[in-house]
Amino acid sequence: MSLLRLQNISAFYGPSQALFDVSLSLDQGEVLALMGRNGMGKSTTIKVICRMLKHRGGAVMLDGHDMARWPSYRAARAGIGLVPEGRRCFPNLTVRENLLASARPGDWTLRSVSEFFPRLEERQNQMAASLSGGEQQMLAIGRALMTNPRLLILDEATEGLAPVIRNEIWAAIGRLKRDTGLAILVVDKSLRELSTVADRGVILERGRSVWGGAFDALDDERRDRYLGV
Repeated sequence: MSLLRLQNISAFYGPSQALFDVSLSLDQGEVLALMGRNGMGKSTTIKVICRMLKHRGGAVMLDGHDMARWPSYRAARAGIGLVPEGRRCFPNLTVRENLLASARPGDWTLRSVSEFFPRLEERQNQMAASLSGGEQQMLAIGRALMTNPRLLILDEATEGLAPVIRNEIWAAIGRLKRDTGLAILVVDKSLRELSTVADRGVILERGRSVWGGAFDALDDERRDRYLGV
C-alpha cells in the first residue's frame, strides 16, 4: 500500500478549475519529483495534499486513510511535513523558537536538526529575519523535520538561492533519502539535481498529470514538450 495516493483529483479556486483528474502515488522511503512549468498545478496539488485546499471528486489517501474531510492540522499531525515555497519562517522568532514552534515527539530534535544543519546551531539565537536566504531555507527544512513527518514535501526549496547553497540543500535532500525512511515529494525545476535524488517523477500540464514513471525513463521528447522553455 502506498503511503500517499491521489487518484483522479479535481480542485477549484472558486468557479475556476485548477486540477483535472490528477493522480500520483508515493511509497515510504521513496523520492517523487513533481514537475511542470509554472502555473501547471504543482503548488495546487501540494495544497490538496496538505488539506489547505479541498478537492472535488477522486480520492486523497494517506496510509490507507481517506483525507477528504481532514482539516490541515490533522494532515500535519498524521505525518505530513511541508517546506513551503518562499520559506515563510516566523521572522520575529529566533532560529531556536522557529524550530520549537513545530516540534513533535520523535527522532528529530533540536540536537539532531542542529547536527544535520550545523549553521542553525551557530545562528540559534538570531531572529529568522536576519538570516540569509539559504539559512532561512535550512530553517524551513529543519522546522518541517521537527514535526517528525513520514512524508516531507519540498516546494521549490532551492529557488532563488546561490549555487553553493543550492548544492548544500540538494546534498541535504540526498542525506535524507539515504539515511531516513522518509517519503519525500520534491517540486523543483532543476532536472539535473532532481535526477540525483528522485526515484520517480510525475509531470503536470495545465492541471493534468500527463506523464509518470521512473525518473530515468523521462525521455528528451517529454522533457522538451512539457518542461522546456
